[in-house]
Amino acid sequence: MYDVLIVGCGITGAAAAFQFSRYRLKVAVLERENDVADGTTKANSAILHAGYDPEPGTLMARLNVRGSALARQLCTRLDVPYRQCGSFVLAFSPEESVMLHTLYQRGQDNGVPGLRLLTGEEARAADPNLSPQVAAALYAPTAAICSPWEYCLALAETAVRNGADLHLETAVTGLERLEEGWLVHTNRGDFRSRYVINAAGVFAQALHEMAAPKTFAIHPSRGQYFLLDKSEGDRVSHVIFQCPGPSGKGVLVAPTVHGNLIVGPNADPVPDGDVGTTAQGLAYVRSTALKSVPSVNFRASIRNFAGVRAVSDRGDFIIEWAAPGFLDLAGICSPGLTAAPAIAEYAAQLLERDGLALEEKESYCCQRRRIRFHDLSPAEKARLVAQDSAYGRVICRCETVTEGEILDALRSPIPPRSVDGVKRRVGAGLGRCQGGFCGPRVVEILAREQQVSPGAIVQDRAGSWLLAGQTKGGTDHV
Repeated sequence: MYDVLIVGCGITGAAAAFQFSRYRLKVAVLERENDVADGTTKANSAILHAGYDPEPGTLMARLNVRGSALARQLCTRLDVPYRQCGSFVLAFSPEESVMLHTLYQRGQDNGVPGLRLLTGEEARAADPNLSPQVAAALYAPTAAICSPWEYCLALAETAVRNGADLHLETAVTGLERLEEGWLVHTNRGDFRSRYVINAAGVFAQALHEMAAPKTFAIHPSRGQYFLLDKSEGDRVSHVIFQCPGPSGKGVLVAPTVHGNLIVGPNADPVPDGDVGTTAQGLAYVRSTALKSVPSVNFRASIRNFAGVRAVSDRGDFIIEWAAPGFLDLAGICSPGLTAAPAIAEYAAQLLERDGLALEEKESYCCQRRRIRFHDLSPAEKARLVAQDSAYGRVICRCETVTEGEILDALRSPIPPRSVDGVKRRVGAGLGRCQGGFCGPRVVEILAREQQVSPGAIVQDRAGSWLLAGQTKGGTDHV
C-alpha cells in the first residue's frame, strides 16, 4: 500500500510528488498521458506571477507569493531555465489608472515586494516599444519567466530519483473507500493508498465525484497563443499585461526563456477541452496585443497553439478534503504554475495534521543538471565531443541540439516516449522550422534506442502516429 497516491502529473501533481518524496513515504503518481506536463503545463504563458492580482485573503494570493519565491530557488537547484524580468500592467485611460492603484494595494496586502506605479513615460523608458498611448503602468520586479514543461519535468524527475513511482498512461476509472485508505481502479490495474491527492487538472471534477458528492464544477477555458521567432525575442524585455478583466489577466506580450516572443491568450469556454486554434480567437489575440506593443511583427509567427485551463466556479484554488483521505487540489488555473510548490507545501501540512508522519530522508537529493550544448563555450564543446562523439552530431540545427543530449534524455529517470517528449526535454523542434529538419532524425533515434519500428513512434500523445505503411505482418500504423 502506498502512503500517498497523486493523480495527475502536470505542474501541481509534479510539485506534490516532489514535496512528498522528501519524506520516508511510499509515493506514487498516476498520469493518464504518456508523459508528464502533457496538459495545461505544456501550453500556457510560462509566467511566474508576482502576486498582485489575486484578492487578498484567498489561497491564490497566499500561495502565489510563496510559490514565486520557491520557484526561484527550485529553478536554480534543478537547472530549469528561469529569468526574473519583471512585469508591467498597462493603463490606457484614467479609469484603468485607478485599477492600477487597486492592483498596487492588493500587492501590498499580499506581500509582493518592490511594486511601483510608473507614468507612461517611465514605462516606455524601460521598454521603448510600448504604445505611446500608455498612460501609466504598475511595475512588479519579482515577476519572472521559465520553461514550464521543464520545471514540471525537473520536479517529477527529482521525485522519481528519490523513490516515487510514476505510472504513465494510467487513467483512473474508479475509487473505493477502504477501512484505511482507498482502492484506486485504473486501466492498468488497482492501487491501494492511505491518501489520494486529486491533481487531475481539467479532470479534477470527475475524479472528485468518484470519491464524494459534487461540490464544485470545472469549466475548461481555452487560451490561444502566437509563438514568434527569435527575431522578435527582444521586442519587449518585460512581461507586458493589460488591466485584467472578468476573463482573467488578458492578452500579454512577453519574452520567453528560449529567446522567442509569446503573445496571448484569449479565453474561450470549451466544455469538451478542445485545444484547437481558431481564426477568430487568434485575430482577437493579435489585435489586442498590438494595443500594448504596436510594432510586434506577427509575420514572424512560427507556431500557434492553445492550452486549456481548469477554471472552477469557486474563483479560488480548491484545496480541501473531499472525503477522509482524499484531498482535492482543484481549480488550479493561473497563477497555478507560480503557486505549485507552495500548493504542495500546503498539501503536506494538511496531510500531516491528519496524522501522516513526515520524516525527512537523510539521503534526499535535490540537485539536477543537464548538458545544453548550445550554451557551452567552444573549449567546453570540444572537450565534450572528445569524450563522446554523439555530442558532435547536431540533430536540431535551429536550437543546436545534439544526439548526445537526446541520448541523455532517453537515459533519464523519465525518458521521452514521443517526438514532442524529446522536444520538451532538450529543445529539438522548438526553433524556427518547428521540427521540419530534425523531426525525422528524432524519430530515427527514438526507434533505434527503443528497438521499435519508426511507425510505432508518436508525435505526442498515444495514437498520434507519424508514419503509415505496410510491413510483412500487414499495416504498421495509420
